[in-house]
Amino acid sequence: MEVFMRLCSITATLFLLFGIVPLALAGVHDYGQALSKSILFFEAQRSGYLPGNQRIKWRGNSGLMDGKVNGVDLVGGYYDAGDNVKFGLPMAFTVTMMSWSIIEYGKQLATSGELGHAMAAVKWGTDYLLKAHPQPHVLYGEVGDGNTDHYCWQRPEDMTTPRYAYRIDQNNPGSDLAGETAAAMAAASIVFRRYNPAYSRELLTHAYQLFDFADKYRGKYDSSITVAQKYYRSVSGYGDELLWGAAWLYKATNNRYYLDYLGRNGDALGGTGWSMTEFGWDVKYAGVQTLVAKFLMGGKARGHGAVFGKYQEKAENFMCACLGKSSRNVQKTPGGLIFRQRWNNLQFVTSASFLLTVYADYLTSARRNLQCSSGTVSPPQLLAFAKSQVDYILGDNPRATSYMVGYGKNYPQQVHHRGSSIVSIKVNPSFVSCRGGYATWYSRKSSDPNLLTGAIVGGPDAYDNFADQRNNFQQTEPATYNNAPLLGVLARLHAGHGGYNQLLQGILLVKSIEVPLLKPAAIQQEPKTPSDGLIAVSQKTTSSWVANGKQYFRYSVTLTNKSNKTIKNINIFISKLYGPLWGLTKTPSGSYGLPTWVKSLPSGKSTEFVYIHTASPAEVSVSSYTLA
Repeated sequence: MEVFMRLCSITATLFLLFGIVPLALAGVHDYGQALSKSILFFEAQRSGYLPGNQRIKWRGNSGLMDGKVNGVDLVGGYYDAGDNVKFGLPMAFTVTMMSWSIIEYGKQLATSGELGHAMAAVKWGTDYLLKAHPQPHVLYGEVGDGNTDHYCWQRPEDMTTPRYAYRIDQNNPGSDLAGETAAAMAAASIVFRRYNPAYSRELLTHAYQLFDFADKYRGKYDSSITVAQKYYRSVSGYGDELLWGAAWLYKATNNRYYLDYLGRNGDALGGTGWSMTEFGWDVKYAGVQTLVAKFLMGGKARGHGAVFGKYQEKAENFMCACLGKSSRNVQKTPGGLIFRQRWNNLQFVTSASFLLTVYADYLTSARRNLQCSSGTVSPPQLLAFAKSQVDYILGDNPRATSYMVGYGKNYPQQVHHRGSSIVSIKVNPSFVSCRGGYATWYSRKSSDPNLLTGAIVGGPDAYDNFADQRNNFQQTEPATYNNAPLLGVLARLHAGHGGYNQLLQGILLVKSIEVPLLKPAAIQQEPKTPSDGLIAVSQKTTSSWVANGKQYFRYSVTLTNKSNKTIKNINIFISKLYGPLWGLTKTPSGSYGLPTWVKSLPSGKSTEFVYIHTASPAEVSVSSYTLA
């Protein structure tokens, strides 16, 4: 990242060509730093016994008696926002979205050094969800209640509010809560399948049971857990969560039952009928439709092509509405931010940005464009819009305010968050009483004593206005589900390429003006670079364009193992390289090796890397390797 930033400072124009810097020309964002900070926020939200490797040092143990009055261990999990309640529906959605981020962009997270932290964040959530599901048809969906909790302003380490736990069961169903938790378990099982197979199988067992519970005993969870109605009411009902859970179980298992469930129930449960302009902890339809569209484009419809086509149509309606190219578009602020509601609007921005990002990659993989009523949209354009939303959050907006705490120079200082706003128990262990916290800490006009690093707050209003005041909870309160979708998007932007070996290529996006590519006839195919016979090196020009009077070339280099053995420890020497390169790892000696996620090159297999500069092709050769 350090090298990347240095190159950007030398020639910002060059990087504008790649579509990986702000459209507003406000400066190049350090997506790697933003990614690291966004994951740190989850450590500030931890409940229970904190581990020895806890990085947010101003937090302490809390909620150590959770579940005891109910005769069950419910210690752990996450506080959802700035209060001290553990709400099951948004917590499960948070876990699902963190898991989806890792599933799509795990390689990029690994390259950035954050995969371990991201997986730890998921596991902190799933460890709690496993506890909350002690029996097949019992699921605890809330610990504490918002009414008594909001009456107090206390550190989680001091809280004296009731910690009664509320549950759903066969007689008090909650298909939305159980369906979302099934989705979280299934998605997380994919994350841990390779690294912790036994844990992955345990998660999958719970996912099976929870989906069966959700489908067999149908009902809205907030009709059973009524204390949740004021805070996390299930307005959309449970149809979307049943389809969401089925989609994730199919993705995790390839079990035909769940694919057929999506096909049979798409119409009845709204998956093929609802064309949404929002996606979040309550409304999952756009997420379901995006997943099913991927199944369809991947050739997995298996007899449900017509129905899945209707899912995809609704998914693409969502994308087009976000882009402003539909007959029913989402509202945007004058500064270009998606706007849904004044209260915590950024939750919808980060979730939409994630769907736009993954769908851009799905389309790239399928080699097709997005067809909107107002015209055709290419995958890079789709991704560029998602990037513009992230850049707005990070500071490219009319107020020049970063809505990620601790990122940039101008970010919220009075966050609506109990732990952040009260002196750390490590600094002053004196007890903070229920009402005393309001009198002493809530009413303070100065900055928070503890930095809530990485938190995405609620954000500005419909006119890009923002008041940095602790009592302005609509705009200054953060939430875990604001951050969760952003993990994948930031990893994608930081790496510069997606999980499909595609770069943001050939487009200059400045004030929505595209620089045209050269005609195909002007793009010359380069001859293969000589190799030693066992590893073939082929190189070609894949695109070319002119910007500011200079001609740029994108080169693709493919290494192919021609031997009958697996090759490891490949050492690649590149000379006459004058621009950025993606897809290799630079060694201390100045040569290159395969990326960290590629340990070896099996017989007959290939790996690709790309680079961009204004010169003729670089000289690429394989200097050494090991035959396994």
